[in-house]
Amino acid sequence: MKEVSSILFVCLGNICRSPLAEGIAREFVKKYNLPLKVDSAGTSGWHIDECPHAGSRQVAKKHNFSIDDLRGRRVSVYADDAFDLIIALDSSNYKDLLQLGFDKGKVKKLGDFGLNGADVPDPYGYKDMEGFEKVYQMIAFCVRNLLCMHYPVIESDSNFLDIKQPNF
Repeated sequence: MKEVSSILFVCLGNICRSPLAEGIAREFVKKYNLPLKVDSAGTSGWHIDECPHAGSRQVAKKHNFSIDDLRGRRVSVYADDAFDLIIALDSSNYKDLLQLGFDKGKVKKLGDFGLNGADVPDPYGYKDMEGFEKVYQMIAFCVRNLLCMHYPVIESDSNFLDIKQPNF
């Protein structure tokens, strides 16, 4: 398996799902002192320089970490092609990344790491925290599985960040 030292998480606007994925991965990087760079971006330019959605910030705080320092940005094949893995949060993001010119060998769907390929739904329009919690559990479960593939030290830590097997 190819060594992975950098991962970029990508959703549509970079304010809901991908910042959560980045924040979860950052927590694993900190806890295990992993030699891993993580970042996030969006395929659209709708939320450049905006902070993450309030629902994503709240669910992160509920699980004892913060994504308040993150800001939305648009993915760029020129600036982001150096990442070892580019992880799309849904099928539409996956297709957009390939259309932008990213190497198909680097682009994966997050749902392939524990959700049988299912898309992680966009919680942007959700009116309550239940939807954000469901999305958090889906993302956290898959991010942990993805990182376990490359950093086996994580595998035994099933209670970190209150990660549960999601129902989807």
